[in-house]
Amino acid sequence: MDPIDPFFSKFLATTYPEIKHRHLLEGRRKWRLRAIRQFWAMPLDVKRNTYTNQLSQPEPSDESDFFTDDDLFDEITDDEAPGLGILVRTDFSNEEAWRSFLAKLKEGEDEFSPSTDEEQNTETKNYQEEPSASTSDVKMDDDEDDDSESSSDRDPGPIISILDPGPEIRPYFSDISNLAALRLLSDVDLRKITVPPNVKRFNPPNPIMDYDGWQEIYHGKTLWIYDATSNRDQSARLVSKRSDFYGTATADSWRVRVSHICELQVNLSNGAITIDFGGMDKYTYDERVRNLREAMES
Repeated sequence: MDPIDPFFSKFLATTYPEIKHRHLLEGRRKWRLRAIRQFWAMPLDVKRNTYTNQLSQPEPSDESDFFTDDDLFDEITDDEAPGLGILVRTDFSNEEAWRSFLAKLKEGEDEFSPSTDEEQNTETKNYQEEPSASTSDVKMDDDEDDDSESSSDRDPGPIISILDPGPEIRPYFSDISNLAALRLLSDVDLRKITVPPNVKRFNPPNPIMDYDGWQEIYHGKTLWIYDATSNRDQSARLVSKRSDFYGTATADSWRVRVSHICELQVNLSNGAITIDFGGMDKYTYDERVRNLREAMES
């Protein structure tokens, strides 16, 4: 579990229980999103007073509900679930291109980790229930392995897990933005952000860049988005969970060829490299604009 901002954890301790009570059929991620929206809606002076007042409060337990409550997609997003990253299919118009992409992804994983068991190179989860349902209603079309082999004897599993939504929930994933994907599959957090000397504050304010000196960020596995462009060029969007420096945004993305995804994922996970979304690894402008708009609308 990634560390959460101390202030936000204390803020959740005071707001999350009531939110959960009012929206029982949702899940942890949506409840946390509702809490952060309450924070964004506060006037600046109320934000500052809330922050000051919360500093003296005790740290919530790691077993608090806002850490441990279930969420619809936990089975593929939990730290214990297979995969360092998740490939999310958001375009369903070209099955041939999708299958070609998966085949190339498997080739890349075989080249990078030739000892990986063939059956575990990709793991496809087909979710068939409405996302507004309770987490106990989730059904998946994958075959469960019922043997009693201990986890220590098993292969490490795929580098990238595959989320190919079933027909019932495809409308919720079709052509979604980076920010929408983060909100579905990652846990929201909050952090204070400082404007560097001689740098103009971002205007107009926006939660995923700078809103009253705070920024919305996310914790979870790396997300890769397969979209309509992927059908044509066999690339995917690599999504940023937080900005690297002032002027970049949470949910920025950069396109990566399928042949490079597995190697890049491993190097990102072990800290060997980072992606500079504001420098040479330039973020995709249209996706940035889309994320900024959605951050203010919801």
